[in-house]
Amino acid sequence: MTALSSVQTGAVSRNPFTGDVITVLPFAAAAEVEHALESSWQAFQGWRKSDTDARASLLTAMAHALRNHARELAAMMSDEMGKPIVQGVSEVEKSARLCEWYAQHGPLFLQPEPALVENNKAFVQYLPLGPILAIMPWNFPVWQVLRGAVPIIMAGNSYLLKPAPNVMGCALLLEKILTEAGVPAGLFRVVNADNDAVSTLINDRRTAAVTLTGSVRAGAAVAALAGAAVKKCVLELGGSDAFIVLADADLDAAVAGAISGRFLNSGQICIAAKRIIVESSVFTAFRDKFVAAVAALPVGDPRNEATYIGPMARYDLRDELDAQVQATLAEGAECLLGGHIMQGEGNFYAPTVLSNVRPGMTSFRQELFGPVASLIVAKDADDAVAMANDSEFGLGGSIWSRDIEQATSLAARIETGGVFINSPTFSDPRVPIGGVKNSGFGRELSRFGIQEFTNAQTVWRES
Repeated sequence: MTALSSVQTGAVSRNPFTGDVITVLPFAAAAEVEHALESSWQAFQGWRKSDTDARASLLTAMAHALRNHARELAAMMSDEMGKPIVQGVSEVEKSARLCEWYAQHGPLFLQPEPALVENNKAFVQYLPLGPILAIMPWNFPVWQVLRGAVPIIMAGNSYLLKPAPNVMGCALLLEKILTEAGVPAGLFRVVNADNDAVSTLINDRRTAAVTLTGSVRAGAAVAALAGAAVKKCVLELGGSDAFIVLADADLDAAVAGAISGRFLNSGQICIAAKRIIVESSVFTAFRDKFVAAVAALPVGDPRNEATYIGPMARYDLRDELDAQVQATLAEGAECLLGGHIMQGEGNFYAPTVLSNVRPGMTSFRQELFGPVASLIVAKDADDAVAMANDSEFGLGGSIWSRDIEQATSLAARIETGGVFINSPTFSDPRVPIGGVKNSGFGRELSRFGIQEFTNAQTVWRES
């Protein structure tokens, strides 16, 4: 686990607005890790025998419990990672709808499928695998966890969560709420594992597979461990999504989409619109509207319901973002707005718009995880697509145009796991999410997400 090594001795969450320490929890000792794994294994032994109706009923109860505790969960997110509380409430509601969607459609996705064999001699059935280790990030402490956990549990598996250390309070609160909703002991289990314990968990015979959302570096390390242990893994890694505005786009709609696509969650989203590529003929008009809209965004206390941009989750991430911005400016970009750490209380980075960004610059090549937008001029649609693909990442992207057929044709040329036309990129249980290139592999959500962690078993019957 050298690539994931850390000097931390435990999980520490610090309020990024006040600076107060919220949670200090030493990493689990070997005996605690073993207990978490064994409880997850034992829960799976019982849960695998449940029918899909029973699983769907549990998901419905989970949705009800989430709504009952929405404000509590949102407040914890505000305190631990700076999410504006209105956005936190929306995240919980979205997670509740996810539970309900899989309760309704999950049983269908798990039904045996007939094979194209004469006389109905063969079919495929989807069987659970076992405990699934989930290594999850901090930016969506409820949605990100549940968008994996809900289909995994619906499929008959158990879910063992290793959360990011700075949102341990969110993870433990979520575990408590789900337990109160009737989730069997061990079926959804939090383990405060350090990197050595993660290696132990991946290598243990009881762990069936691994899913990770995080950095390319972390994903590569986990994938290497999973490969050595011959364990399946699903990775959702970084992104530098292109937001393409063509000359015929509705500019007001495109600006509104770019605002939410880039600055929601203070810009700390893998599928955020990080590179805004605009055709030259409408660049100036789009730029002026966009800068004015960014300048008007309310920045402040995440507990204030009027706040749109809260503090960044961690001080080291804010400093890293500033270094990326300064490097881009040194390379010749222009700062139209912001471009600095905000002084005073809170871990804030000023909402920033960089212009004159070109291929090869830092903010074009790297993922900027914070409230910074890069504006890029394209000669035409072909040039925009070429620049969109000029990236090590391939997670999502969007195209804005009144010509839906042209935009749909262009979408097939973009090297990403998803393309949204006249909409910012988002995740939705009805469609899969995942990436290509350095953005990872495998899919979450929809039928793809529930079948990722099943054994597609062939049954052939001769009379």
